Amino acid sequence: MSRIVALDPEKVQGKAKELLGTIKAKAGGLPNIFKTMAHSPVALQAYLGLSGALAQSVLSAQLKEKIALAVGEENQCAYCLAAHSAIGKKAGLSDAEIETARRAKDKDAKESAILQFAKNLCKNRGNISDQELQAVRQAGCSDEEIIEVVVAVSLNIFTNYFNHVAEPTVDFPQAKPLS
Repeated sequence: MSRIVALDPEKVQGKAKELLGTIKAKAGGLPNIFKTMAHSPVALQAYLGLSGALAQSVLSAQLKEKIALAVGEENQCAYCLAAHSAIGKKAGLSDAEIETARRAKDKDAKESAILQFAKNLCKNRGNISDQELQAVRQAGCSDEEIIEVVVAVSLNIFTNYFNHVAEPTVDFPQAKPLS
């Protein structure tokens, strides 16, 4: 059961109504996370601003979904794991790629290094060793990519933590537990 109730989009006013309208027009629907986040237009606008900026990233849509899955797994966020498993499929990820990303691994060495870096960012609260930074660089990551991974991780930590606090009803197919 939700700890912060999702708002009825038909009853929302002002900035929250405008922002929910933008999301609905872009996504074709309103997931519960956004209807719940709409209690604070500031929070919803912060999410949309960072998400919109990240859409212009040099990181591919698939890689951003893989990062979301690795971060969601590290932070044990059932809502984000369900959402990004579904969104990842729409972005072209297979079930096997989704499961592998949740383990912070990938068949591509560079993407595997990025996912491990993302996981370590979460696990160590952003405190990355010189060796961890060197590993992602040796895998072929530019400083631009490294910085954008930090942005992607930050956005996903925000939604993970939001979901831990609010516990919105999961309105995506549940992510299967890892074996």
